[in-house]
Amino acid sequence: MASKSSPEYSTSRVRLEVHLDAVRRNFAQIQKTVKPAQVMAVLKANAYGLGAVSLSDTLVAAGADRLGVAELKEASQLVRRHRVPVQIIGGLLETEIPECVRLGIICPAPDLATAKALSAEGLRRRKKVKIHIKVDTGMGRLGIPHMQALAEIRKIAALPGLILEGIYSHFPNANNPAHHKSKTQIELFQGLLAELSAEGIEFPLVHMANSDGINNFSSAYFNLVRTGINLYGVFDLGGLRTYKLTPSLALKTTLLAKRKLPAGFTIGYGCTHTLFKDTWVGTVPAGYADGVPLAASNSGQVLIRGKAAPIIGRISMDYLTVDLNQCPSAKVGDEVVLVGKSGNREITIEDWARVKQTHPYEIICSLGNRVERIYR
Repeated sequence: MASKSSPEYSTSRVRLEVHLDAVRRNFAQIQKTVKPAQVMAVLKANAYGLGAVSLSDTLVAAGADRLGVAELKEASQLVRRHRVPVQIIGGLLETEIPECVRLGIICPAPDLATAKALSAEGLRRRKKVKIHIKVDTGMGRLGIPHMQALAEIRKIAALPGLILEGIYSHFPNANNPAHHKSKTQIELFQGLLAELSAEGIEFPLVHMANSDGINNFSSAYFNLVRTGINLYGVFDLGGLRTYKLTPSLALKTTLLAKRKLPAGFTIGYGCTHTLFKDTWVGTVPAGYADGVPLAASNSGQVLIRGKAAPIIGRISMDYLTVDLNQCPSAKVGDEVVLVGKSGNREITIEDWARVKQTHPYEIICSLGNRVERIYR
């Protein structure tokens, strides 16, 4: 039977609370920081798995100037829902081009071939196609290499049926403000813009700064920035923190079992933990299928009644086990906080990222499909 401190009923054992007021506050902080630049809310990968529909509704109402996604499937969902521009900010498959043009999605042009295909499709449909030309200043993934960009953009500018709405680049290392790479990229991009302007090729929108860029390189704001992870009150592990953000995510479940096990008992697959004394052991119905990092085995912790309960043994797909000796009042049915606050203690997404030796993006994107998203 659930205890008095039981959480509200949920259809899933594990629930992710997304606090929309915090998201709105974070957006306002970012908007204030980069003003007068516009703000693109990046909602790719279903808003990192948090739910693009609900987040887009919140962010458009908060004043997002446009929405950025990674692919046609994501864009088509949002362009039908909102009047603000929706654009794809990576690359395009050839098969995606007709539908992108039909729906009026703002398209990337990371190379001349894509620009030609967009031009041809626009002419076929008798529609003008808004594009943003992507320049590779050092990411090495997509875009026209900066040393070829002037010549290639001249050719793109001469194509019929296109509206050159924007030009952009991307940082691979903007979380490190001391590294020369990002400063060099900004200088290369600024130099290209000056060369294009001298030839009469201008772009209404210029963007380079992602969340890390916003925090570390104000010279990269131009007149549009792209932000994703900072919207949720999460920072990359390195770099500056230009503004104060409010954590908006909490991952919670319920204590399933509490048992007194004797010294010498082993815990979990692989018998990686042996009890050195009689111990109250709790079983928590959350595992790596829910996004709990396997690396937190024998090293992470959860919060119960405001106290830390160390994870013992190897985390499995559906369960993890904790030492409850520091939580003697814990009862079956108690709320277990995997990420978020309990009393005066807090576990953050960044904490999990450190345990896993990864970055916070992966942690958020790893939260499993069976985790119920609850918007507050």
